[in-house]
Amino acid sequence: MIRVALPYHLRNLARVDGEVQLETAKPATLGTVLEALEERYPVLRGTIREHGTLKRRAFVRFFACREDWSHEAPDKPLPQAVADGEEPLMIIGAIAGG
Repeated sequence: MIRVALPYHLRNLARVDGEVQLETAKPATLGTVLEALEERYPVLRGTIREHGTLKRRAFVRFFACREDWSHEAPDKPLPQAVADGEEPLMIIGAIAGG
């Protein structure tokens, strides 16, 4: 099971409390996790990734084992601790302003 920590606004939209647990294809990648998340919670389609291109939205960041995975290839295997469910994949809404 992959654990996914969503920001408050996406948890609220998906109507979930706390972390989400997902089964994904092996090897677990950022792409397979996002596909499983959007399949289980269709309301999240287009909120994390663009509809057509499936590219990460500008103000969304991904963290795995305290490392920024926002610019990693979607087919790169996630760290073993995330794949094993020991650590969550964190999806964070970035903040900008000045």
